[in-house]
Amino acid sequence: MDLNRKNVKSLRGLIIFAAFICLAVWRIEVVLQGIFFVIGIIKPFLYGGAIAFVLNIPMRAIEKKLFSKSWNARIEKMKRPVSIVLSFTLVILSLVLVGLIVVPQVTKTLIDLGNKIPQFLVEVQAQLENLFAAQPQLLSMLTQLEPEQLNWDSIMSGIIDFLKNGFGSMLASTVTVASNIIGGVVNLFVSLIFSFYILAQKEKLGDQIQRILQAYFNEKIYKKTMKIFSLAGRTFSSFITGQCTEAIILGSMFVVCMVLFGFPYAVLVGVLIAFTALIPIVGAFIGCFVGAFLIMVDDPIKAVWFLVLFIVLQQVEGNLIYPHVVGNSVGLPSIWVLMAVTLGGSLMGVAGMLIFIPIVSTVYSLLREDVNKRNDQKSMQKSEIVKKPEVKKTESKKNSNL
Repeated sequence: MDLNRKNVKSLRGLIIFAAFICLAVWRIEVVLQGIFFVIGIIKPFLYGGAIAFVLNIPMRAIEKKLFSKSWNARIEKMKRPVSIVLSFTLVILSLVLVGLIVVPQVTKTLIDLGNKIPQFLVEVQAQLENLFAAQPQLLSMLTQLEPEQLNWDSIMSGIIDFLKNGFGSMLASTVTVASNIIGGVVNLFVSLIFSFYILAQKEKLGDQIQRILQAYFNEKIYKKTMKIFSLAGRTFSSFITGQCTEAIILGSMFVVCMVLFGFPYAVLVGVLIAFTALIPIVGAFIGCFVGAFLIMVDDPIKAVWFLVLFIVLQQVEGNLIYPHVVGNSVGLPSIWVLMAVTLGGSLMGVAGMLIFIPIVSTVYSLLREDVNKRNDQKSMQKSEIVKKPEVKKTESKKNSNL
């Protein structure tokens, strides 16, 4: 009787689940709108969790180095707040340092470029005068174009319509941009506060998650879930550490090579490339574009040679440094690192590039472990099958001897 009730409950659950899946597929647009709505609401908390996860790495190192031997209860109580403040300060100082190095130099370069534009226009005018002097037929073609042939009424009406529509769209765009900026500032503030609370109470939150999993799932699912969480946490931490190490190595390579070959803005370009190289694979190209622009204002020939230097160092970094530093840190072969970056970038942009490498590494580790386990089981079964006939042969020989 109990068995029949269990079967009925299982069947009823399967029917409800199948009906829910059919309804979700049938009204997929409503489901997607609901998912995006929920994500929009919890987005600050997701960002706060991501910030807390990243800041947990330096915070853990600070606690280990500075407070490894603290027998004083007061010092032990202040360990976590001091480590959180130092972690936030370290990240903020890094961003401020990059801004102090990059922003003034870019501003100076833009000012220099603005000062050179009038001279460039004069040179263009002189070149045009020489061209018209050498090609008089071009001047005759321009003089044959009579202003009366142009429909000025249609041109003016088009300009007026453009101004009307353009002003309305510009006003709407301004309001949208302003609201997005305000919303972004508020979300950033909420995310930072939420990340502070996560870091302050991470042990308590971890214990609560474990208790919830133990309460609602059986022992096998609980252990498997905790194993996946542990593996994902180690993989993400190793990836962030490896990515920062790779960025520092690449930036140092550019600084040294640019100083040796006499390129201008060596420190600026090196810091910029190191900062943008935090984006996997493609981030350094952003720094290359800005660096080439800065060098081009000073000397266009050196800008061309800088591109050559960038291609060479990028090949060294992409084929030797990145796969070994980041790939080994997350336990992922080079080809899967490239696949994860490509897939994540096509689906989620820059955020996908940062997220998909640890995700693919976690799935790869779980799949590798399961494949090895299954192959070991099959090999053991084959060995047992091979041993059974041998046992029978030995038994038959004993019987014959008897």
